[in-house]
Amino acid sequence: MRYGAKNLFEDASTAFTAGNRYGLTGPNGAGKSTFMRVLSGELEPQKGSIVRPRKLGVLRQDQFAFDAYTVIDTVMMGNKRLWEALEKRNKIYEHAQITDEDGIQLAELEGVVGEEDGYTAESDAALLLQGLDIPDELHQRTMGELQGGQKVRVLLAQALFGHPQALLLDEPTNHLDLDSIHWLQEFLIHFDGTVVVISHDRHFLNSVCTHIADIDYETIITYTGNYDDMVAAKAQVRSQVESQNAQREKKIAQLNDFIARFSAGTRSSQVQSRKKEVERLQLTELARSNIQRPFIKFELKRPSGKHVLEIEAVSKSYGKHHVIRSFTASVARGEKIALLGRNGAGKTTLLNALLENSPNIPESELRKTSGYDGKFLSSGNVIWGHEAAVGYFAQDHRRLIDAGTTVLEWLHQWDPSASNEEIRGLLGQMLFAREEADKSTDVLSGGEAARLIFCKLMLQKPNFLVLDEPTNHLDLESINALSIALQRYAGTVILVTHDQDLIDAVATRIWHLENHHLTDFKGAYEEFQSVTA
Repeated sequence: MRYGAKNLFEDASTAFTAGNRYGLTGPNGAGKSTFMRVLSGELEPQKGSIVRPRKLGVLRQDQFAFDAYTVIDTVMMGNKRLWEALEKRNKIYEHAQITDEDGIQLAELEGVVGEEDGYTAESDAALLLQGLDIPDELHQRTMGELQGGQKVRVLLAQALFGHPQALLLDEPTNHLDLDSIHWLQEFLIHFDGTVVVISHDRHFLNSVCTHIADIDYETIITYTGNYDDMVAAKAQVRSQVESQNAQREKKIAQLNDFIARFSAGTRSSQVQSRKKEVERLQLTELARSNIQRPFIKFELKRPSGKHVLEIEAVSKSYGKHHVIRSFTASVARGEKIALLGRNGAGKTTLLNALLENSPNIPESELRKTSGYDGKFLSSGNVIWGHEAAVGYFAQDHRRLIDAGTTVLEWLHQWDPSASNEEIRGLLGQMLFAREEADKSTDVLSGGEAARLIFCKLMLQKPNFLVLDEPTNHLDLESINALSIALQRYAGTVILVTHDQDLIDAVATRIWHLENHHLTDFKGAYEEFQSVTA
């Protein structure tokens, strides 16, 4: 598969065996989603062939394709044969008079409905939706009435519906909260068909996968084990080849030295044998990996005071709808807090309430990302401590980047004293090529926008980071770089994420928001789980 001058795959052959669960990995741009589209039949390969099972469950990426249909019908469409039979049956029943021909066709259709478990289809679909936290009252609503995150979960239920022989899931954990991710993990572990899944969630891949199909070096190499096993095996293989090449290079240098010294002398037969040995000792060619690793390092311009944030009886409601009730907490310098809760529980609302009068974050930034035009805090007090300087990564961070300017110009405004070379160096750390500094901010991808916000935070050097879903557009290498940066960061952090590995690695304290109430647990996520299990 090739796009212009970019070769994604060259003579790639692989097989996905029944009963195994494969993580499809590789850096951004390696061709994971393209390969998934080839597997599903949405895209034809330019060369080669694909053999597919009869029943294939595919997670659709188009959130708006089913807006006119009810939620329950959208899920049932996941079984194409059943859905077509139900539609044909309903059309026949609409006839004013049922003919003998209609009766024969109805009998055939009822056979299909029976074979495809059509008589329990609605209850089966409802169970899937409940597992993915789509409540019963939404099942008869149209998809157009749902929020983006809810639509993704319905489309996931559609892919899982109808007992497919194989599942193709492209980023299924996007927009899922931790409870829904845990439900999906359990479902896939007990699924008896084949699973091929793209995910940038390392914990999810390690929990679910029996094999990893890694896209790199313009081919697909399958490793036995989970993601961590693959990383170790891949490094070992490459290290062996590099070691062998180093030994061969040394031997070739010795032989070439002999050839140079004696080629004009009397030892011509020995020279010829040495030349043949040089030809035989050709180096194993190391293809260039697509993997690029950013370097994230958060520094402090100056430390904050010891008591960096005081929260006193903070509440937030929209009319009669309560989101947060009377939350009180004290945050000390250096604490790293993970804010957890189901989607829609009010995590971003709480962050906005804390940030409304914060140093460094203009209120206009909050309004850009939330779209809310009232007060973020209904009652209570938020008191920021001495020398607190806040850096903010918004969930809808794309809106924080002004259009109509270049990457370099936009970044420069956050530290006018920084030189162009310093800013270009920072962009280079975050994998922007030199010429991309002059790229228009209008055309940035989601991943590029996220990396640019990290450049801004590194330039500002705040002592308090508030990060709302920072991993959504990052690949595994970037998430790992962020995890290391936050662990080494000397400042204070409030982090909203559904990436369990990141929570495990970084959090020293857990805030859990459920039913408008915040639980404040001082300890790591593993301890919190054991206490609340």
